[in-house]
Amino acid sequence: MNIQRFTAPTAREALAKARMAFGDGTLILSNRPTASGVEVVATGEDTLEALDRNEEARQKQRQTPSKTAPSVNPDSQVIEDTAQLAMSTLSFQDYVRERMLRRRHEALAVQTAPAQAPQELSEPPARAPIRPAPMPIARNVSVAPDIAPIQVKKAAPRAPLATPSAAPSQGIVDELHAMKTLIEDRFNTLTWLGQARQNPIQSNLMLKLIRSGYSPALARTIMERMPEDLNAADATRWVMDVLTRNLRTDAASSAIHEQGGTYALVGATGVGKTTTAAKLAGLCARTYGPASVGLITLDTYRVGAHEQLRAYGRMLGVVAHLAHDRAALQDLLGLLSNKKMVLIDTTGIAPNDPRKRDMMDTLDLPEIHRLLVLNAGGHGDTLDDMVNSFKTTGLQQTILSKTDEAAKIGPALDATIRHQLVLRGVTTGQKVPEDWERADASNLVAMSMRAPAKSAFDPKMTDLGFFFAESTRMQPGQLHA
Repeated sequence: MNIQRFTAPTAREALAKARMAFGDGTLILSNRPTASGVEVVATGEDTLEALDRNEEARQKQRQTPSKTAPSVNPDSQVIEDTAQLAMSTLSFQDYVRERMLRRRHEALAVQTAPAQAPQELSEPPARAPIRPAPMPIARNVSVAPDIAPIQVKKAAPRAPLATPSAAPSQGIVDELHAMKTLIEDRFNTLTWLGQARQNPIQSNLMLKLIRSGYSPALARTIMERMPEDLNAADATRWVMDVLTRNLRTDAASSAIHEQGGTYALVGATGVGKTTTAAKLAGLCARTYGPASVGLITLDTYRVGAHEQLRAYGRMLGVVAHLAHDRAALQDLLGLLSNKKMVLIDTTGIAPNDPRKRDMMDTLDLPEIHRLLVLNAGGHGDTLDDMVNSFKTTGLQQTILSKTDEAAKIGPALDATIRHQLVLRGVTTGQKVPEDWERADASNLVAMSMRAPAKSAFDPKMTDLGFFFAESTRMQPGQLHA
């Protein structure tokens, strides 16, 4: 069989060499890139004609009566041709494979015909060979110089097609639903943002909320529920009223130091847990006397933590105790069970700190209420991370510290509203116990909405699309408008 390889720097030159060798009846079997350029494997059209002639001659020999049954020659020309065509295109290989299978089954049929004439063959009959359509002959082929040659891999045995399942798996269904929800939310956001930009009052309020530190999720939820027939002043009051109603405080109940109980102050390092504990102890001691307060510290990690709380205790006339583990904490709680208020100062823990689990297990006692201390000047993402890290079942209580140091308290109020925390108070300085205030929702919201000084981090009106493009509205029931 006349099969040749042609190598040239480009595919055009290789095809030209093939046409020079075989003429217009050139049959391209494969092409692939090489280190020196492009390699093309080609043959002539007469190759297929020779195969057909050989096949017809063999068919005539089988039809001629013979005393001895013909045997299949494993060294036949077709097998050699198949080995030579190992790098041919898939369709040409299928063509040769069908020819070989047909010849073998016909030879077996001739050998077993006298003995099994009335019966069916013992071997299941092969499927009827399908002769593929003749391969396109490379006549007048023109290849652009910038087109890369096509790589043709050796054909692998074909695996049977998998029967499609009756229903898609649950994982695929969930992914499709999630994708559908994401696409719908993106389109809804773009539609809503386009409508909001057409309303100057709504656009200005959105910009004001973002500049005040509120999240796009909360701002979008509020703006979607705002009535359209309000003027600028009424719209601003309506937004502030919504924020005030959704900021949960203890204004309807007694102050925390008057209510009493056992509280563990938890939070990150440096948010003011020890100072806040001293302020609460001072308020309780001022109202009910020093004997009504108990102080416990679990902070054995930070240098001087116990001494700091003990110094506050001496100033207030209260003894500060140290608990190293859960058993010691239980003993101290039993010893201080007659106190009006017991405050537990804990070690500052980051959300990813491995010690957090041990500390939370130590505080997992039925009589202990947790007070999450949040830095009022913290970044929104940081506050979200802290709230999610220390979240527990039941009522979530928090204290905002260092409001005097915060340039914007909007992020802290936003986290309190979205996570539905109960704000028990705010600290406004370092004085013990003077710098303490009860949580007043209207005052805090008004403070957050005051026009702050211009900052390099403030967005412009044209930047609102970037803020709201990835935002999603809050879940139903989280905001009462």
